[in-house]
Amino acid sequence: MREHDEDRSGRAQGLSRRRALSIGGALGLVAVTGLSTAAALARRPSITGAELRSAVPLPPAFQVPLPLPAVLAPVSTSGGADRYEITQREASAEILPGVKTPLWTYEGAFPGPTIESRRGRPITVTHRNELPVPTVMHLHGGHTPAASDGYPTDLVLPEGRHDAAMPAGHGSGHGMDDPRAVVTHLTRDHYFPLDQRPTLLWYHDHRMGFTAPAIWRGLAGLHIVRDDAEDDLGLPAGRRELPLMITDRAFGADGGLAYPALDPTLRERPGVREPYLAGVLGDVILVNGAPWPVHEVDTARHRLRVLNASNARHYELEAVADDGRRLDLVQIGADQGLLAAPVTHRLLPIAPAERYDVIIDFSGVPAGGRVRLLNRLGVGRTRDVMAFQVARHATDDSRIPRTLSDDLPAWRRSDAVRVRDFSFRTGRMDGDHGWLIGGLPFDPARTDVTVRLGDVEVWRLVADVHHPVHLHLVGFRMLSRGGRAPLPHDAGLKDTVSLRPGEAVEIITRFDGYRGRYLFHCHNAEHEDMGMMANLEII
Repeated sequence: MREHDEDRSGRAQGLSRRRALSIGGALGLVAVTGLSTAAALARRPSITGAELRSAVPLPPAFQVPLPLPAVLAPVSTSGGADRYEITQREASAEILPGVKTPLWTYEGAFPGPTIESRRGRPITVTHRNELPVPTVMHLHGGHTPAASDGYPTDLVLPEGRHDAAMPAGHGSGHGMDDPRAVVTHLTRDHYFPLDQRPTLLWYHDHRMGFTAPAIWRGLAGLHIVRDDAEDDLGLPAGRRELPLMITDRAFGADGGLAYPALDPTLRERPGVREPYLAGVLGDVILVNGAPWPVHEVDTARHRLRVLNASNARHYELEAVADDGRRLDLVQIGADQGLLAAPVTHRLLPIAPAERYDVIIDFSGVPAGGRVRLLNRLGVGRTRDVMAFQVARHATDDSRIPRTLSDDLPAWRRSDAVRVRDFSFRTGRMDGDHGWLIGGLPFDPARTDVTVRLGDVEVWRLVADVHHPVHLHLVGFRMLSRGGRAPLPHDAGLKDTVSLRPGEAVEIITRFDGYRGRYLFHCHNAEHEDMGMMANLEII
């Protein structure tokens, strides 16, 4: 990690955008020959990780109905604020037809219940941990005070556990003692002011060293922030607004979720087996917890609130009618809310933890027709995502305004008080494989970056393999990608950037809102667990 005025790092860094069950060999190539050799491979499709194969029969695509997560009701609404309660507990669900799958859940469901909130109306969410391991809950994309952000060592201990010992061994990093950790027993209150633009957020477990397997087992849910200005735009709403949490999973012979953890109890030793060090991919695509589902729509515009909640899988989405015609995906929003104006795509790449707000118009599809949502980066069964069955003709009074929002920040390079460089690359950690930022694995006791509240900074991020980089607390704008203008899907205010192999990007942000300790990290969840996080102190 470096702070300076000119960019001298990362001009020739790279590794493969590879289809890779042999990713370990590629990592070895980089270690031996340097990043410039592997940069020649960067034109290959971008799949970082190895795929698990299910040991149970899988259902045909487009037969299971799309579930819509239940909306959580507040337990109180007094005093201009809402209070919610969520219990984290074990449950069993029929994800594959006729097969029972044990899960770790929020409120017994996967995905967890959706919280619907209003901009500027604070909420408190009390989480109760009835799981067999400590947990940490993070609201991804939330402008949240540090005490409620879900720092990875701020554990909620379950019944019968009274120590806050950090994991030891592979993947734990250096100096795991954290004198600033705030540990509670059984419950924790998270306070969210929600003084932020309306958008789709999501909440998930963030325990140090075990984020990846906890999300894989089911600890993820949606949170939507709304406001009056967005409501007045006339966008598709009600049953024509669909939250879509896309994930991939694999199933063992007993129907359970297969995952290559070094410690299947998820108690002591973080990390995954050798073939999966670059990320874990499943061979079943789930949307809202259902395999390759189908959803009935009418001949009207629909708003798709899309989240990639996969651990490591990237998608390149396209909507294709049965006659082969591709439908436009009109992007109206990014991670942190509405764009200034719509952007039309035929293909939409989405990395882990990214969200896209898109509108698809089914009016040109005849009743009885079908539109498939496909993944251009998939192979075999992972090429299918879900389908829309056009069931009926209908009137449509929705619209897509030419101007969506006028409150996007207008930061300029000249506003930045400093420029920082960060490299995201593989390395060694405690004698084992790790994933490093600026050559260092995560250590909660070390302050990596200190910024002043209100400062505007430009950050230059450089990758070896594909890293979706997430900043807590703040949104940012893309300034450049690979030395050129940002891509069309980079529009708007983001909190996660898909950093492609061998690529350098520049982002600009203002560190505002709250003081305290936050994080930035790779949101390939296996990379995150194996060291690819850093501390951000706002003073």
